[in-house]
Amino acid sequence: MAGEEVDWRQAERTQLRRLRLVSLLEGMTLIVLICLAVPLKHLAGYPAATAIVGPIHGVAFLIYLWMVISTVSSGDWPRGEIVRLIVVAFIPFGAFMNMRLLQRREDALVVAPAPAGERRS
Repeated sequence: MAGEEVDWRQAERTQLRRLRLVSLLEGMTLIVLICLAVPLKHLAGYPAATAIVGPIHGVAFLIYLWMVISTVSSGDWPRGEIVRLIVVAFIPFGAFMNMRLLQRREDALVVAPAPAGERRS
């Protein structure tokens, strides 16, 4: 039983790490789109910037939403945290606001070491 508990916790931690990584990727692509590609299109007359970065961000956003759904469906998440994970994806720099929440949830899954003299199977 203890081995299964450790495996479950490790799988959840891995999923949370992946979500953090994808969240950063989605946030960075949004920043590149807003701060680089859109100004290049409108100020420099270079529409290819948004034609390239826009779809990249779109795919990153869809992957992020998919990761959020798959992560929250496998655990006990409060509605407020689920809404937060989704809403901040629409806010520039919002992805970085989730790092602390995801890190806390990951840290809560750390398995405490067995007391001295006790073996885990």
